[in-house]
Amino acid sequence: MLRGKHIVIGVTGGIAAYKAVYLLRHLQEEGAEVRVTMTPAATRFVGVETFAALTRHEVPIRIFPDPTDSISDNWTRHIQWAEWADMIVVAPCTANSLAKIVHGLSDSMLMATILAARCPVLVCPTMDGEMYQAPATRANLQQAKELGFHLMEPESGYLASGLHGPGRLPEPEVITGQIRSLLESAEQHAEKSPEASPKLLQGKRILVTCGATREFLDPVRFLSNPSTGKMGMAMADAAASFGAEVTLLHADSVDTSRLPGSIELIPFTTSDDLFNHVRSRADADVIIMTAAVSDFRPVQRHKQKVKKESAKLELPLEQTPDILQWLGDRRSGRPGEQVLVGFAMETEDLAGRAREKRIRKGVDWMVGNDLSDDNSGFAVDTNSVLLIGPHSENRFKGTKVDVARGVLQHIFVS
Repeated sequence: MLRGKHIVIGVTGGIAAYKAVYLLRHLQEEGAEVRVTMTPAATRFVGVETFAALTRHEVPIRIFPDPTDSISDNWTRHIQWAEWADMIVVAPCTANSLAKIVHGLSDSMLMATILAARCPVLVCPTMDGEMYQAPATRANLQQAKELGFHLMEPESGYLASGLHGPGRLPEPEVITGQIRSLLESAEQHAEKSPEASPKLLQGKRILVTCGATREFLDPVRFLSNPSTGKMGMAMADAAASFGAEVTLLHADSVDTSRLPGSIELIPFTTSDDLFNHVRSRADADVIIMTAAVSDFRPVQRHKQKVKKESAKLELPLEQTPDILQWLGDRRSGRPGEQVLVGFAMETEDLAGRAREKRIRKGVDWMVGNDLSDDNSGFAVDTNSVLLIGPHSENRFKGTKVDVARGVLQHIFVS
């Protein structure tokens, strides 16, 4: 599987840096061609000459080498290596390097190469247990997943600090197995969608909705749901990466700061707000309704806070506008003019209910979202969905970014 593969190992400044030597040899024994780049701090643990001798390549550290460095002055090497690599593996990855990767810093050859990467990047967080459990590190790990990096959980055991806990770099054969699995998955994905390219949706106007509506009882209380808008943002991001002109209608509680600037962002609060925005943009070529719209709202919205002492314990409700149904009815009898994609959040009988909803709503595709899976649905970075179309049903599972790309490729390539 690894014979002929090009792998870049990035070594950062932790005590586990010595294990990168064994990882290098293990990958070479499996037939991979390996190059190494190091952060300046990593050279305090393993000498540059060790990796240079084993790889028979220069080991770049800085983008602009010092005059004393025994390395050619090639400041575009990070671009060349990023194009050359089938996989980049950061092992070990310290807390400091993880933060730099997540926030896009490029103060070393390794960080610049990761920024320029066109291949999968596997990050192996390795540090003391308390550092690994620190809130800042946990936030960076979550953001790394959202950005599409592959993370390998560290092992638990005896640490360099003398303590026991999570933070040990997995053994070379374990990391190699993960590399093999990721490369195999990437190849299978490429084989299944050979036509998928940045031009896949070129010229199409795509409207995506995401996040939870809020239906207010009074100025401080509302009916809502746990949606964070992550799946919708992934769909918008994937559509933009395929060349579409994308408008994202998002709940004003959704953090859209990481989306590319090419996406038009329009916030909404209530289901009526969302309905008005959708109606004014209903001529889009593709509409993807991932927003979690509240089905009910209080019949009366009070202008002042309802006091507990005087409140009634019964709350009269009414249905909110069925936006997806309106879209399906609006284009009834005009098939092929527009692609409608709906989402169905279900806790049981996912396939049956999603099939029925697709027909009832009059949409082309229904994405059944499985809430019975702990790694799927609201407020997580992964998803498990069943895409139901007029003539096919396909499952997609993985990060929401991967699921979004897989769904769009299936709809527009199949």
